[in-house]
Amino acid sequence: MAATPGRSSAQGMFSSLKFRDFRFLWIANLAASFAMQMQMVARGWLIYDMTSSPLALTWVMLSFMLPSLVFSLAGGVIADRMRKRSIMIFSQLLNTLATVFLALIIYSGDVTFWHFIYFGLFNGTILAMSMPARSSVTPEIVGRDHVVNAMALQSATFNLSRILGPALAGMLIAAFAAGDTTSTEGVGIVFFVIAGLYAVSVLGTAMLNYQGKPSHRDSGAFADIAEGFRYMKQQRIVLGLLVMGFVPMTFGFSITFLLPAFNADIIGGGPDDLGLLMTGAGIGALAGSLALARAGDIYGKGRVLFLMGYLWAIFVAAFALSETMLSAMLFGAVAGFCGAVMG
Repeated sequence: MAATPGRSSAQGMFSSLKFRDFRFLWIANLAASFAMQMQMVARGWLIYDMTSSPLALTWVMLSFMLPSLVFSLAGGVIADRMRKRSIMIFSQLLNTLATVFLALIIYSGDVTFWHFIYFGLFNGTILAMSMPARSSVTPEIVGRDHVVNAMALQSATFNLSRILGPALAGMLIAAFAAGDTTSTEGVGIVFFVIAGLYAVSVLGTAMLNYQGKPSHRDSGAFADIAEGFRYMKQQRIVLGLLVMGFVPMTFGFSITFLLPAFNADIIGGGPDDLGLLMTGAGIGALAGSLALARAGDIYGKGRVLFLMGYLWAIFVAAFALSETMLSAMLFGAVAGFCGAVMG
């Protein structure tokens, strides 16, 4: 049932959950977000323990980010030409199987740095191919009147996982390793847990009634990609929004990947401390996304976007200059708040 524009705030912070398909999508995204956040902690901890090199963390980040950049337009074309539900299920299933395979390698103790590079390339490609379909599903399920509330709730889901997922991963690594935090067996068990969460995401997506019918196009795939570039060139506002979304995400994402080095070299912490550092940023991000969900379709979004972007940069710099766990968590939380509102 459609609502009048601007009423999402009055109907409540969780109004979008009244849609059945959105509830299952929310559960699927919650499981996948927890898996991703736990994976970043477990992977980052093990890579830095193996290499003691921030550059190694950077290469793994690039192995994930570059395919996402290169194949994102192709993912949009695929989302237009295939059923979106099938794309989401198939991509998440591939991701689950790849995570199980990596977990087996880590648990056996035969893991090398290059395994993470290969996994990053595969994971980044799968994400690029499936993200346009996943991103376009929510507006089609809840409708235009609820889209701001639904997207804010999705952001809150992601940021809730940023609070609990890293802390849970750090504690599990320490617990399964029985005090030996260099143990690949402990990290391997955590990766099996992560694969289980990805499997829950597959099941939740499979429960959707929504199919997402493909559009009928006479043009070829390359023509559609070229049309996308022409549209971005003509619509300067769209191009500006893409740049403002791409730059903070790229540099902000690198901070998360480099946290294992910051944790070990500056804070001097273990895997549980690494989880707490990521949790601090997650707390602020969750507060920001819930505030946005409550506000609904706010006035002056452009000004808010610019303000949050500048504040985000300031507090990221303050985080980089932190020398204690408390100050790092505080500045990370404020940066997370600004990033969530901006996103």
